[in-house]
Parts: sequence; structure tokens; C-alpha cells
Amino acid sequence: MNRIVERSTVYLSEMATNSTVLCIHRDPAQLRLLKENGYELVTATNGREGLRLFGSRHVDAIVLEHQLGLFDGSAIAAKIKQVRPEVPIVMLIDHLELPDGALKSADALVTKSDGAHLLWATVHFILTVKLAERQEGSLRAQAPTPLRRTSRSRARNVARPTLLN
Repeated sequence: MNRIVERSTVYLSEMATNSTVLCIHRDPAQLRLLKENGYELVTATNGREGLRLFGSRHVDAIVLEHQLGLFDGSAIAAKIKQVRPEVPIVMLIDHLELPDGALKSADALVTKSDGAHLLWATVHFILTVKLAERQEGSLRAQAPTPLRRTSRSRARNVARPTLLN
């Protein structure tokens, strides 16, 4: 079993594409597994600094701690989605009991007790699978609609001679 898990981890870590992840977290050192797996991290320890970095740099995804002191993660996520709704946000929470609507702007949710590997897997999923789905949907929207033949056959519209005796 461990051999399978190790192979999966190696395979998935090789798939990291040097994406840039903005980490808004009181202790960004806890997110080092993302960096170890090929992601470039831009870190902020509070919401105000995180929003400033978001406005000044290109990021592919955001890892956002829900409890940040003055600003809660929900308010920061809502501001980010107003500017760039396509940027995925992974919200890190302490426990699952949150007020209604607290996660409205988050694309994924990870509890801190789930551990760093689940956080990394979630970020990886959002940046690879979800990005591919968005790109596929965009391509479908741009593709011309195929020509379709109406249900009537041309032969039906042609007058048929009748035989008179």
C-alpha cells in the first residue's frame, strides 16, 4: 500500500507546473509542502497585504486562511472574486462550523486537521483538472455549431406523381 501511495505522490509532484499560488496565512511556513512540490509561493500574513499582492502580481490560485484577525477569509475571497472570478480559492478552516455564506466565494475547502498533503492535492486538482475543464468549456463555446439537417427529408418536399387509371 505504501508503495502505491509513494508512486502516486511522485507522479503527481512531477505534474506541478510552476504555478504561482498566493498564500494568505498567518504562518505561511506551514504551506511549505506546496513549494516542495513545485509551486511558486507568494505569501502574506494578513488580508490587507494579501489583497495588495493580489493586485500587483499574477497568481494562478489562492490558499486563504479563514481566520486572519481583522479581516476574515470570506471577506477577502469575496473581494478577490469581484476582481478576478476565475482565480480559484482554496479556503483553509479550523473547523467545519462556519456562519452561513462564509464560503460563498471559495472554490474548495480544506480543514487544517486534514493536513498538508490534502491541501496540496486540492491545490493540484484545482490547478490541473478544473483548469482543463474551464479550457474545454471555453473551446466548446468558441467552436462553431455543427450544421444539422432538419428532420424533414428533401424527398418529402418533392411532389410525387400519382397514377391515374
